[in-house]
Amino acid sequence: MKSDIVRAFKKVQDYICGELERLDGAAKFKEDLWQREGGGGGRTRVIQQGEVFEKGGVNFSEVYGPVSDLMRKQLKMEGDEFYATGVSIVLHPHHPFVPIMHMNIRYFQLDDKDYWFGGGIDMTPHYVDKKMAAKFHDGLNKICQKYHPDFYTNFKKWADDYFFIPHRNETRGVGGIFYDHQRALNDVTKEELLHFAIDLGNAFPHLYEEQYLAGYKKEYSEENIQFRNLRRGRYVEFNLVHDRGTQFGLKTGGRIESILMSLPEHASWLYNFQAKTGSPEESTLLSLKKDVDWLSLLK
Repeated sequence: MKSDIVRAFKKVQDYICGELERLDGAAKFKEDLWQREGGGGGRTRVIQQGEVFEKGGVNFSEVYGPVSDLMRKQLKMEGDEFYATGVSIVLHPHHPFVPIMHMNIRYFQLDDKDYWFGGGIDMTPHYVDKKMAAKFHDGLNKICQKYHPDFYTNFKKWADDYFFIPHRNETRGVGGIFYDHQRALNDVTKEELLHFAIDLGNAFPHLYEEQYLAGYKKEYSEENIQFRNLRRGRYVEFNLVHDRGTQFGLKTGGRIESILMSLPEHASWLYNFQAKTGSPEESTLLSLKKDVDWLSLLK
C-alpha cells in the first residue's frame, strides 16, 4: 500500500499548492527536491512575499532506513527499519486578521509489521474571532463525521492537549483536530484512514480561504502587526520545544530547511508584554484555553 499512499499524498500536495496559488493571486511556489542520505527524500515547496502569504510551505516527504540508537532512545521506537511519508503545511499571512494555519497528514510503518496514520489541522489566529473559530471547527467536524462518530470529539480533545504551551499556560491557537497511531479497527479500515487523510488535505485550502475572506478587508495598524509578530513568537516556541514532527525530523537526520519551513519570516519576543484591559489583544489571550466547545457557538 506504500505506493498508493505516496501517489495520494503527492496528489494532495499538488492540489493544495494550486489552490493556494489561486488564492494568493501573485506568488508561485518554488520547489526544492531533496534526498535524504539515509534513505528517501522529498519535495519542499515554499511560497514567499505574495499578496496573501508572507511565507508558506507545502512539503511532501518519504523517508526510510534503519532505526538508530538515538531514535530508540529519544522517540521510544522499538524496531529495526522505519518508513514514513506525509504532507505538512504551514501558512503565515501578511494580514494580522488572517490566521496561521497548519496541517499534517502522515503514514508510518515499522518493520513491515506495524503501521499507523496520524495528522490533523489546527488554526492559530493572531486575533481570535470566535465566530470564525466555530466555523473552522464545524468544517472539521463534518469531515470527521463521514468516517466515525467519535473522530471529532476524540481528535479535538487530542488537539487541545497537544497544541498547548505549558510554559505559557496557553494553547497555541483555537485548536482543531489532531490524531496519531491510528490503525484499522473493526469499524474503520486502513483504506478509510487513508481517505480520511486525503479528505483533510483536500479540505485544507478551502477551510483557509473561508478564514481569509472573513479577515482580509479589515483595516489594521502597526500595533496589530506587533501583536501578530508576538503571536508568531508563541508559534515558534511551540514548534521548537514541543512539536513531535520537528523532533522526529531532527532525530532522523531530516533536511533542516524543510523541518524549519514552518517558522515565520518575522516574529517578536517583547519583554513582559501586557495587553491593555478590554483590548482585542486581551480578548485573544483570554481565549487561548483548552476544552472550548466551539461548535456550541454556532447555535
